[in-house]
Amino acid sequence: MPTTRKDQAIATGEGQLCAKLVALDTFRENTVLLARDCAALRPERLRGVRKVEVRSGRGTVLAIPLICDDPNLVAAHEAGLSQPLARRLGARPGEWLQVRPAPPLDTLQAVRAKVAGETLSAAAYDAIARDLAEHRWSDIEISAFLIACASSMTAEETLDLTRAMVAAGDRLTWDRDLVVDKHCIGGVPGNRTSLIVAPIVAAHGLLIPKTSSRAITSPSGTADTMEVLARVDLSEEEMRSVVERCGGCITWGGRVRLSPADDVLISVERPLSIDTPEQMTASILSKKLAAGSTYLVLDIPVGPTAKVRDRREALRLKKLFEFVARRLGLELEVLVTDAAEPIGRGVGPVLEARDVRAVLEGRADAPADLREKALLLAGRLLEADPNMPGGSGAKRARELLESGAAARKLDQIAEAQGPSPVDGRLGGLIHEVLAPTSGRVERIDCLQIAAIARRCGAPSDPGAGVDLLAKTGAQVRKGDPLYRIHGCEALDFGSAVDLAGDNSGYELAS
Repeated sequence: MPTTRKDQAIATGEGQLCAKLVALDTFRENTVLLARDCAALRPERLRGVRKVEVRSGRGTVLAIPLICDDPNLVAAHEAGLSQPLARRLGARPGEWLQVRPAPPLDTLQAVRAKVAGETLSAAAYDAIARDLAEHRWSDIEISAFLIACASSMTAEETLDLTRAMVAAGDRLTWDRDLVVDKHCIGGVPGNRTSLIVAPIVAAHGLLIPKTSSRAITSPSGTADTMEVLARVDLSEEEMRSVVERCGGCITWGGRVRLSPADDVLISVERPLSIDTPEQMTASILSKKLAAGSTYLVLDIPVGPTAKVRDRREALRLKKLFEFVARRLGLELEVLVTDAAEPIGRGVGPVLEARDVRAVLEGRADAPADLREKALLLAGRLLEADPNMPGGSGAKRARELLESGAAARKLDQIAEAQGPSPVDGRLGGLIHEVLAPTSGRVERIDCLQIAAIARRCGAPSDPGAGVDLLAKTGAQVRKGDPLYRIHGCEALDFGSAVDLAGDNSGYELAS
């Protein structure tokens, strides 16, 4: 009787196992299921080993092993691949894989050094960025790195990390010397100016290939809101096609592998709510450089409940951004703006997309604060045009908005990117938070409003969020609605209502 490949693997113990795709989504983690009686790698060999190396003909990925006692799930000659592992490995069902204990990662020594407060070299950050981009670290290891960097990180280290993150991924180039972009560091609910700025700038004729992140600690990121209007998960080829046709795009940066190490860090930063100045600088600038931007307008909102609380903190952050951008050849203008309250009325993807449409269409109910801030930022970007007379950027931006050119440009971009894959309807569960007394709205807590919107499901549920009905300065009577909570899932909605009941986020003055 002839000897099969399976028999050979069992007989020789050469580490060969047959790939079996398991319907198990482990989110970001690479996980491989091994049988208790695994023919090629005995579980007792894995004691003290946190990872195994899984190699196919197309690459090698490190994975966390789980031991399985159910032969129906994974047999002795099989390696059960979770969905993320199978995708990154490019594995096909039934192909033979080599599985062995993974050698220790040298970069984890750098993490331990960082935990001890040491300054890391540029070479260390290069290696770290490569390992992150190749998904060689577990979430626990990434968390340790983030927390260690939050404790101590120099400006030079921030520069080295930014440069390393750019080098670890792809980098886009364009056939123009001037490629502009705009970014806000976040922390202000509803501040969705990019969806107004990008169409204005593209309508003028400047190139603005805007790649955006999804929300980290907010109820919606630019990509989350744009996804209500159009598809944002574009490949590099698709993105280039949109930019060539429309002069701009508004896409999610993770799909085009621009600074992929940043996407890995963000996925862990989000649940930990970590967003330090150094990580923020490296994240934003690495993405912009990788996208081919040459000129960036950066918005740093400052307010008592914003991400940046005072002017001194804003100045420190501004200088850090300027230092890194200058050393990497990116022309940067930083604007410090007011963030005393949320911008616009909607907080959450569908509600924010509604406000953007209202501004672009010139509707009477469009939020004036969102419109004016978008015009300010668009005007500063237009000033970068060497053919634009100095000081005329703001006027030109207003002309493009009021003429409808910007609205038509967003429609063109949305059509080119493709139809939205998400449900654009507001959540059907509704609760109004009422004024406890009569008086004037004195203050709105950005953090609390954002927390309520996230608690009710935003941005995972695009239709969840908070619709502000009274802004700072408004006179309200007892029982008047201050804002409306929209939810999609009863459990999340109830939790958000409870949170608003404990603290509405509004302060009223008699």
